[in-house]
Amino acid sequence: MAKRIAAIIVAGGSGRRMQSHLPKQFMMLGNMPVLARTINTMARALPGADIVVVLPEEHIGMWRNLAARFDVAPHRTVAGGRERFDSVRCGLAAVAPEAATIAVHDGVRALVSRKLIIRTLLDAERSGASIPVVEPVDSCRIVDGGGSRIIPRASLRMVQTPQIFSAEILRRAYDRPYDEAFTDDASVVEASGVAVSLVEGERTNIKLTTPEDMAYAEYLISENDTDLPQ
Repeated sequence: MAKRIAAIIVAGGSGRRMQSHLPKQFMMLGNMPVLARTINTMARALPGADIVVVLPEEHIGMWRNLAARFDVAPHRTVAGGRERFDSVRCGLAAVAPEAATIAVHDGVRALVSRKLIIRTLLDAERSGASIPVVEPVDSCRIVDGGGSRIIPRASLRMVQTPQIFSAEILRRAYDRPYDEAFTDDASVVEASGVAVSLVEGERTNIKLTTPEDMAYAEYLISENDTDLPQ
């Protein structure tokens, strides 16, 4: 039976800001590597999905050796490119052509809930392009030349993943050269002329980047929230 949903998990980060020699997606969170938690949550939320993990070519062997020691949902690995844009294109090339819907997710957003994945998927099936966002809680300023000015935070949203799209929309959007303005998949899709729908994200759906992020993630897991990956 053809798989109608695919998930591309982009895991090309390093351990620089995490102050670790080990790539942050391979670090242990609780009793499992960060990337393994991400894969397993995606697999539980999207049963039967074709999961493609995009890694730097030099990290693929390391990941396969590490994943063999844990109970990780079935997935395939492919080598990525220099920019995130290039890595997503590599993932798209590996996704089966019959996939009708494609989710793109950051490999180090290991605390994403199944509820958020499903909520975003349902909105994407309606709109064709859906991303989760949260309102900022801090005041925001824009730096302009030698000064700065306040930006009303009610008009701002912080963007998360998974970002989920009609496969046709996503493939067409990525059929273009890289532009520095492409900061995520939504920006690529919007450049192709498609509007992006917003759904409510989760404050716990953090991108694990610093040691403080890892400490917070460990705390959240220790609280045994029933919808967080255990």
